Amino acid sequence: MLIDSHCHLNFPDFAGDLDAVLARARENGIGAMLSVNTRLSEAKDIQAIADRYPHVYCSVGVHPHDAMDYAGNTLVSQIKVLAQHPKVVGIGETGLDYYYNKSPRDAQISAFCDHIRAAQDLGIPLIIHTRDADADTIACLKEHGKPKGVFHCFSGSADLAAQALELGFYISLSGILTFKKSEDLRQIAKTVPLDRLLVETDAPFLAPVPHRGKRNEPAFTRYTAEVLADLKGMSYSDIAQITTDNFFSLFSRASRPS
Repeated sequence: MLIDSHCHLNFPDFAGDLDAVLARARENGIGAMLSVNTRLSEAKDIQAIADRYPHVYCSVGVHPHDAMDYAGNTLVSQIKVLAQHPKVVGIGETGLDYYYNKSPRDAQISAFCDHIRAAQDLGIPLIIHTRDADADTIACLKEHGKPKGVFHCFSGSADLAAQALELGFYISLSGILTFKKSEDLRQIAKTVPLDRLLVETDAPFLAPVPHRGKRNEPAFTRYTAEVLADLKGMSYSDIAQITTDNFFSLFSRASRPS
C-alpha cells in the first residue's frame, strides 16, 4: 500500500471523472489520499468528497496565494470550527510564497501564524507550502513552539531540509523528484531519514515522468516512490511500507485501511 499524502481532488480538473480517478488509484495500490484545502470557501466541498470516499481524508486551510482574502482576527476560529469534521487530519496548506507574491508578505505571515496557532491548539499537523521564503518560514515556526507537520512538495535547499528536519518536520516528495533537472533534489532526498519521508502527487499538478505535462492523479504516486526507492537502495515495497507508516504516524487522526 502507498499513500498520496497531498492532492486536490476538489479541483475542477477532476470534476468529470473522479470515480474513475480514484478507481485507478486503488488499482495502483494507493490505499488512502489526503485532499488538501486551499481556500476556506471550498472546505465543505472537500469534506463532502472525504465523506463520499472512505479512503480519502482532507485538511482545512488557506494557501499563501489567497492569504490576503482572509485577513483579520477570525481565521484561527474559522479553522478550528471546520477542523471539527471527522475526516480533517491536517491544517493547511499554509505557508509563505515569495516567488509569486500573490498576497502581500505581511498578509502571508499573519495567515501562516494563525494556522500555526490553530494547529498547536488542536494538536493537528501543519501542511506547509514554502517557496523562496526559507528564513521567514523557519522563523515563524520557531516563534510558535515548533509545531509538528510536513513540508509538502519539497523543492528547497539542503539547508532548508536540514532546518525542517531539526524542527521535527517530515519532508514530502512529489513528481518533481523524477524530473531530469532535479538532481539537487534527488541528492537531498538521499539524506532525509527514512522515518521522515512522505510521497505525494500534488495532483492535478506536477505529473511525474513518464506522464509529465499531463494531468496528475493519485495513481501516479508510485512513480515518485519508485525513484525514491532507487535513491535509497531499497525495494519499492519497503519504501511504500515506510512512507505509509510515516503518514499514519504524522496524520494520527487518519485510520489505516484494513
